[in-house]
Amino acid sequence: MSTKTSDYKYDLPEELIAQTPLANRDGSRLLVLDRRTGAVEHNMFANLPKLLRPNDCLVRNTSKVLPARLLGQMEGGGACELLLLNDKSLDGVLRWECLARPGKKLQPGKRVVFGNGQLTAEIEGFGVDGTRLARFECATPFYETLDALGQMPLPPYIKERLEDNDRYQTVYAKESGSAAAPTAGLHFTERLLQEIADNGVTIADVTLHVGLGTFRPVKADDVSDHIMHSEHAILPQETVTAIQTCRQKGGRIIAVGTTVCRLLESFAAEGELKAGEMDTQLFIHPGYQFKVLDGLITNFHLPESTLLMLVSAFSSREYILNAYKQAVDEKYRFFSFGDAMLMI
Repeated sequence: MSTKTSDYKYDLPEELIAQTPLANRDGSRLLVLDRRTGAVEHNMFANLPKLLRPNDCLVRNTSKVLPARLLGQMEGGGACELLLLNDKSLDGVLRWECLARPGKKLQPGKRVVFGNGQLTAEIEGFGVDGTRLARFECATPFYETLDALGQMPLPPYIKERLEDNDRYQTVYAKESGSAAAPTAGLHFTERLLQEIADNGVTIADVTLHVGLGTFRPVKADDVSDHIMHSEHAILPQETVTAIQTCRQKGGRIIAVGTTVCRLLESFAAEGELKAGEMDTQLFIHPGYQFKVLDGLITNFHLPESTLLMLVSAFSSREYILNAYKQAVDEKYRFFSFGDAMLMI
């Protein structure tokens, strides 16, 4: 078991970083990894229903990405950008923790106007890691205004413009709150989900609002020294019941994405899985003992990232890096709009 961050490097040609989504969501390739033996098979995501079993439980994250990138003008002149990260609203006051650019000019007391004045913000103070706390005012409902004025906060490695914002949402997204998509879910279509359900698989929902910390590299030399970002998570009682029923029937709990993995393992931290709501900072890396998961559907992750460490914990670093090498050799597409992996 390695604790050195540098041991989670791998070589990735830049041309394999997917810049745009495929025409068909379920047209992605699917690398199937036996997490215990390291054996690899190459398949297609559209064949996922054949790889699941009756009585399995597929758990998905229904969080919806906010069009959280706001381009505005500072009072006194000058363009600026606020990227909404965490909702800090209380008692009817709209307040968000934001990334601010240019940071030096967006000091407490500075006001910003968006659109034709439909939305304004005042910088009230500082958050963590150089972020800003901004108080917003708008004449119309906030989320409607955000839909009209905001842009999708695509990851920094995607350089091309997204033609259809819905392609950075899952087809089952419901609760707004994420600053990044739970990308493993982007491969599903309504037809594919129906086929999975028709085959006797239970589909259960949770919500974890993804923060931009998911893209933050691990800067510590030792993995255990990394401070994990916090994300808000909600586990409904009906999902707990579905998981318990699945266990009783001998089925497997399969998470759609690392966000679902973190959520389920966080709520089982004390032993028994219990419904509730929390902010989780759980950092899963090799040495972690899983309490809930039997399988994981995930995309391919950045080198030296917390997500690469998570999938390594679910299998092994050696098996994951070997699978990634095969994916590179086979020219799989990587990261948010890329291909997928089923670990089972």
